[in-house]
Amino acid sequence: MSSFFDPTLLSLEALSALVTLTALEIVLGIDNIVFIAIMTGRLPVPRQPAARRLGLLLAMVMRILLLLGLTWVMRLTAPLFSLLGQALTGRDLILLGGGAFLIAKATHEIHGQMEQAGQDPEPSGHGRAAFWSTVAQIGVIDIIFSLDSVITAVGMARHLAVMVLAVVLAVVIMIVFSGAVSRFIHRHPTVRVLALSFLILIGVMLFAEGLGRHIERGYVYFAMAFSLLVEMLNMRLRKKTALAQNGQAPPAGQ
Repeated sequence: MSSFFDPTLLSLEALSALVTLTALEIVLGIDNIVFIAIMTGRLPVPRQPAARRLGLLLAMVMRILLLLGLTWVMRLTAPLFSLLGQALTGRDLILLGGGAFLIAKATHEIHGQMEQAGQDPEPSGHGRAAFWSTVAQIGVIDIIFSLDSVITAVGMARHLAVMVLAVVLAVVIMIVFSGAVSRFIHRHPTVRVLALSFLILIGVMLFAEGLGRHIERGYVYFAMAFSLLVEMLNMRLRKKTALAQNGQAPPAGQ
């Protein structure tokens, strides 16, 4: 691994790797943004932006620390023991735990969403304890999401500085847009349920990978994008139907 001050960092290859890796880090961070938006949505509104920023900064620190500890990360792929004929590594155990956590958390949130249907949503988080509890849960899941991100970075770039800079740029961009994503999710209850369903899907994918059953992420992201597109069309249809029932004409172009 080359040093931070390698002159080849200014080469076209390094710059191309930086742009590509930054874009990929943003794509891989989508599930992280969704999780953070769901978790911070239960905090009082004034505290949500701080929790989102802190959660994403934790993700950035976690990725950088893992990059700096590449030797330890690579050791996670060594088999630790076998269970029912399946060799399990440290990475597998982390993915299994993270997948189970996401499935349980998203299922619990969907149940709460169903119970609160038709009621005024009340943030359940009050005080410093709830704030730091939320941040702690975000930090735990950041470890899971960071593993694949770091392994991808190592496979795409040869320079440590390029990897670290790509992670920093991706997190800065995610911080800029995380507020809009979070507000959109919480303004539309059906989108919130869809986002929680995405978390279950991601949890199943992580759990399967922990058992050695690789699922191509491209298929998962395509399913998520397609589901979101269908929901956007449904939202537009519901809006037009509501306007028609109220005797109002929809705005031009809608």
